[in-house]
Amino acid sequence: MKAILNAKIFSDDKIIEDKVLLFDHKIVNIVKESDLTDIETIDAKGAYVSAGFIDLHIHGSGGADVMDATPDALETISSTLLQTGTTSFLATTMTMSSGAIDKALQNIQLHAEKVSGANVLGIHLEGPFINADKHGAQDKAYVQSPNMALIENYLNEVKMITLAPEIAGAEDFVKRLTKEYPHVILSIGHSDASYEESQESFVWGISHATHLFNAMNPYHHRKPGIVGAVFDADVTCDIIADLVHTHPTTLELVQKVKKEKLILITDAMRAGCMKCGTYDLGGRSVEVDEGKAVLENGTLAGSVLKMNDALSNMRVHTSMTLPEIVNAVTKIPARKLGIPKGELQAGYDADIVIFDENFSIISTILNGEVKYRR
Repeated sequence: MKAILNAKIFSDDKIIEDKVLLFDHKIVNIVKESDLTDIETIDAKGAYVSAGFIDLHIHGSGGADVMDATPDALETISSTLLQTGTTSFLATTMTMSSGAIDKALQNIQLHAEKVSGANVLGIHLEGPFINADKHGAQDKAYVQSPNMALIENYLNEVKMITLAPEIAGAEDFVKRLTKEYPHVILSIGHSDASYEESQESFVWGISHATHLFNAMNPYHHRKPGIVGAVFDADVTCDIIADLVHTHPTTLELVQKVKKEKLILITDAMRAGCMKCGTYDLGGRSVEVDEGKAVLENGTLAGSVLKMNDALSNMRVHTSMTLPEIVNAVTKIPARKLGIPKGELQAGYDADIVIFDENFSIISTILNGEVKYRR
C-alpha cells in the first residue's frame, strides 16, 4: 500500500487538507497522517491531488491518430496523454470509409488492453452517421445512414456514438441501441436538427451533446436549435475549452446553465503535445499554429488542446470552483460511462494525478503505479 501526503485532496466535491490518501491498485481511504505505519509515501509538497482525468473525445496525440489503426498508434496516444493528467480515454474515430473505420475498430478491440499508458476505455464513434451539411473537418464523401452493420462486431467496445438524429434511419437506430445496448452513450453532434427535433431525439434515447456549439446550428432567439434544446433538457454535454472553439464568455454561459451536466473534452488530433506544423487528419492536411488546427479552407480541424490546459482555461475564464472544474473531467464523465473511476473513494480504481496551482502535471498514477513524473 502507498500513501500521498502533504496534499490538497479533491474528494466529495471539496478540497481536503491535513489528510493522507491511501491506495494500492484501488483507492483504500483518506485518513489522518498519524494513522500511517510502514508504507511507501509520496510527498505532494502542497500540490493538488485528484482522480485521473477522463477524455471522452480524443482522436490522437503525440503524432499518432486512432484512425492509423495500429497498435503503435494506440500506444503512442496512451503514453503521451500521461503528461496531461489524462488516465483514461475513449479512442475516437472519424468519418472515413467503412473499411478504414472497421480497421480502426478492430485495432482497438484487439489492442486496447495492451497499452502501457492511459487506459483505453472503449470506442467513441464520431461519424459517419452525421449530417453532411455539418461535417466540419470530417469528409462528407463518407457520410452514411445509421446502420448496425458497421458496429455489430464491436458492440462491447463501442461506448459512445455521435450522430445526427434528423437524418434518415436515425430514429430506429437510436431506439434500438437504447433498448438493446444501453451502455452506449448516444450523442447529438455534427447535426442541423431543430430545437423540436433535438428534444424528440432525447425522448428516443440520445442523452448527450458533442462539442456543444461546434458543428451544429447556432443558437438563435427564434430558432434555438440544438443548443437551446440541450439547455432545456436534462442531458449532459461536452465542450472544447481551448478558447478557439469557444469564446470565454460561452464557457461561462454553458457552465452556469449545465452545471454538473458539463464535461470537458479535448477533441485533440495527432498534433496534440506536438510542435506547430502540417499534420494529417483523416487523409486531409491540417495546419497547426498557435494552438489552432485548421484545414486548408480554414475549417477548424479538431484541436491540440491538452486536458490540463482545458482545466486552466476554465479556472481563468469562468466562475467555477476548483472542485467543479475537476469534476468535469473526473466524476461526471466516469458516472456517464458507469465506471469505478473519477473519484478518490474507497474501491475506485487508483488512477490519480498530482498537479500544481497552474494545473501543470507533477505526477500521473495508473492503477496505483507512478507512470509519469515531471
